[in-house]
Amino acid sequence: MTIPIDKTASSAPALALALALALGAAAPAAAHAATDGAHWATSWYASPQPAWGAGFILPTGVPATLDDQTLRETVRVSAGGKRVRLVFSNRYGHAPVAIGRVRLALDGQAGAGHAVTFGGRDDAVLAPGAQLVSDAVALEVAPLARLSVSTWLPRPTRIDSFHWGAQQTVAVAGHDRTGAPDFAPHAVVPGRLFLSGVLVETAAAPHVVVALGDSITDGNGSSPDRDRRWPDALARRLAPHGIAVANAGISGARLLRDGMGVNALARLEQDVLAQPGARDLIVLLGTNDIGWPGSPFAPAEAPAELDDLVRGYIQLVASAHARGIRVIGATLPPFEGALEGTPYAGHYSDAKERLRRALNAWIRAGGAFDAVVDFDAVLRDPRHPGRLRPDYDSGDHLHPGDAGYAAMADAIDPALFIPASRPSPAPARPPAPSRSARRSRQ
Repeated sequence: MTIPIDKTASSAPALALALALALGAAAPAAAHAATDGAHWATSWYASPQPAWGAGFILPTGVPATLDDQTLRETVRVSAGGKRVRLVFSNRYGHAPVAIGRVRLALDGQAGAGHAVTFGGRDDAVLAPGAQLVSDAVALEVAPLARLSVSTWLPRPTRIDSFHWGAQQTVAVAGHDRTGAPDFAPHAVVPGRLFLSGVLVETAAAPHVVVALGDSITDGNGSSPDRDRRWPDALARRLAPHGIAVANAGISGARLLRDGMGVNALARLEQDVLAQPGARDLIVLLGTNDIGWPGSPFAPAEAPAELDDLVRGYIQLVASAHARGIRVIGATLPPFEGALEGTPYAGHYSDAKERLRRALNAWIRAGGAFDAVVDFDAVLRDPRHPGRLRPDYDSGDHLHPGDAGYAAMADAIDPALFIPASRPSPAPARPPAPSRSARRSRQ
């Protein structure tokens, strides 16, 4: 069945969206419940990435090692809960990470926080390739609450696994400062270091919407440390309904090839399917698959092919449907003029623009997704459809700014996720490229 929000894509951003619901997913799992009957949901997330070497065009901006230092990170949860668990990741690490002590507090109350334990102990070892889940902390958090997490790393620690950018910063201070109200950092670094998730205990079966994407989902171009990414804005809209939003965007992410992180199909299991409470997936990927080849990011790489991108999307949808997760496809925003005048220019060409439009045509009409959100229609300049609207452009012609990200979230109708208004799933069918998509290859 089809439920259009509005058929006039030329009006306000919220009306520029067309959500075509043709549900093909199995019913989602009833709950992610512990053996004691508790329900846990991912309320905040940062996807791990492998650190890259000095040969890549972008520096990581983080130190190679830390030693006897405390990290203080602020995160804003989406859904609230009666208790909290923290998740740390060393997914791409090559050596164990010793954690000496962790404290959790409401933001602004770091001196009066709660000790975080692991199997009843203050210290823990985060094994290479693994994640570490804390014991439940008796801290009730409201929806959209900001938390302060302080982690002491007592021994030399290589940063091989981290989250780059995200318009967030980590404060670093010497020695064990986990309980210090006056943190006095000696350094501030971008991104996330080892902390990758916050789980909350929910009263009912959890409902998490996961946003899988690249730097546009990760929020490049938004105001730093202000939670102005489009998944943040969506979380504000869904919080009154008890629905959480987990941001699985990473800068440089691609659907088919590794970039500043492994490809989406490789990280789908850990970043989406295994997230407690995941019921819906919004996927916005392909901009870097199209834009990177021939640019300074991948100068020797062959151009992307439409059929390859379509096949990748079909596989992603099939994997999510097999786990009872609905998939909302998002059209790619325009990027003419992207990064012009910088050392990273080369993202755009006329051929890449034709491929972007062909992929968007397939996303809209190919029948692969349970719903489609038309971010292209929301963000494009009506007078120059290959470019972002000037008032939504961060200035680099690739990433939206705060207003653009807010418009993206406003274009998603919360009724899509509210249980009373969710249509019943229809039998899945194998989608095929649309006729227009096939013609673009000729």
